[in-house]
Amino acid sequence: MGKKDKFTEEDDALLKELGIEVEAKKAKKYTAREQRIIAGFEEIQKFVEENGRLPEHGEDKDIFERLYAVRLDRIRSQKECLELLKELDTQNMLSAENSSELSIPDDIEDEELLKELGVDMDSEDSITNLKHVKSRAEKRAAEEIANRTHCEDFDQFKPLFEQIKKELDAGIRETIRFRKDAGFTKTTLKKAQFLIVGGQTAYIAEVGESFKAPNGEEDARLRVIYSNGTESNILLRSLIRAMYKDETSRFFTDPKLGGLFSGQSSDEDQESGTIYVLRSLSNHPTIQENRDVVHKIGVTGGDVKTRTTNAKNDPTFLMADVEVVATYKLANINRFKLEKVIHKFFESAKLEIEIIDRFGKPVKVREWFLVPLFVIDEMVEKIKDGTISDYYYDPTSAELKR
Repeated sequence: MGKKDKFTEEDDALLKELGIEVEAKKAKKYTAREQRIIAGFEEIQKFVEENGRLPEHGEDKDIFERLYAVRLDRIRSQKECLELLKELDTQNMLSAENSSELSIPDDIEDEELLKELGVDMDSEDSITNLKHVKSRAEKRAAEEIANRTHCEDFDQFKPLFEQIKKELDAGIRETIRFRKDAGFTKTTLKKAQFLIVGGQTAYIAEVGESFKAPNGEEDARLRVIYSNGTESNILLRSLIRAMYKDETSRFFTDPKLGGLFSGQSSDEDQESGTIYVLRSLSNHPTIQENRDVVHKIGVTGGDVKTRTTNAKNDPTFLMADVEVVATYKLANINRFKLEKVIHKFFESAKLEIEIIDRFGKPVKVREWFLVPLFVIDEMVEKIKDGTISDYYYDPTSAELKR
């Protein structure tokens, strides 16, 4: 007989001496399985107390919450468990109204359940001491990153990344945050879409045929090119999920220059200025050798001829007279922003030249480019039809390339 039992008998005897009836009560004994069920239920109760809600399923949930959610569903589905726990259910959790009907064996252990949930667990860790766990979603994200391969034809895409950076700097495009509550859907992502995800600019080069995912939703395989020269064949749903989880993920907006120049003007249009293209009459050796392709491109709100009247005394005009070779009228447009856009577009062909001004000081001039006039005409046409963002200027071949 243990010490505890001895004290109990002595206490009972004392109570009888005092005339108090003592009803012998036997402590209920539980099987090992029942003890495990009770202990597991108490862990769920503790979660509810701390969080003020029932545990929920979902790959975005903490692994313990997912474990408790499955465990609660399993308990609700078994009459034996309901009978065992009904007196302990002070939080009324045993109602089966929200049961998820998951197909989980009744006798599965927590370690096996973790594997079913897609969790890797160190062999040294127990269910009560999880340290290095990875959810299925985390594993999939890691696999998607690991599955990125070197993009063999990245030379075709590199100019696109350079161009979109120029457009972003020039204000033609902007980036907007990708938020789950902003109404974005999988259909928001499309071919030729630029994104920022995982700190990388990404370009959706190809969208495969649509198919039904296991959950019934539409999905498709994408070819995504990244600015670091890699690519991946990620699923559309996986890319959306990655953007939801990345708080810094963003969209690039469409170009703002579509329809800047309309072929017809109306009474409501307000003239904003003129794009002008000038040819220099300077005797500078570099200018003389390339006179037909050296052009100054600018935007003015006044008269072009008035703007160039004093050209021979102005280092901006290479301290020489100029010839106006083309003009394009603007309407309802911010001419300062457009000028910046044009200069960014032709930045790879910028002429680096130094001129001595009338005071004998060297001046580095800007806004002069080694670009044929027909290319400038083509650039303006691309601005008109809103496709300028699809092209870049290749100075080696002197042409616009898609």
